Amino acid sequence: MHIHFDVPADPAYPGRVAAALSRVRLRRYGYIGAVLVAVGAIGLVVSRGSDRAEQISPLCLAMVVAGLLSMLYSPWVRWRARRRSSGYAVEGAYDITDDNIMMRSGTQSSGIAWDGVAQVKDTPDFWIVFVGRMPATVIPRRLMSSEDAETLRAYLVKRGLLQ
Repeated sequence: MHIHFDVPADPAYPGRVAAALSRVRLRRYGYIGAVLVAVGAIGLVVSRGSDRAEQISPLCLAMVVAGLLSMLYSPWVRWRARRRSSGYAVEGAYDITDDNIMMRSGTQSSGIAWDGVAQVKDTPDFWIVFVGRMPATVIPRRLMSSEDAETLRAYLVKRGLLQ
């Protein structure tokens, strides 16, 4: 297998990559926030009829506020990543072989050997490549030909990497 495709100097592309990577890593904050909001709201409702409402209500209210802030953390980080990365638009390229993924961006290049890849997560725009538990890079599906995308998908499935 040898897949090559170019990445144009699109100012929005680095932001989409940053958002995709942060969405994976920050999803747990939304879950934690939802639990805090739910527990805090239940505590507020239950404490209304209690003799200790004055002691319990501030704690429950703090849980609701902390939960809302936790739920807003992920969208805020994605917004900042998109805003800050728009100046990084440079041309690049990918070379994907049976052995590794080579990425070139501007004057820099790096690679990831398939042997070091733990899993690949499928999202609507990208394949997110994980080394260990950390997302290491993305492979943009929309920049590949449909034949190359299907070839890569079959390779990922054969190696047991695709979730």
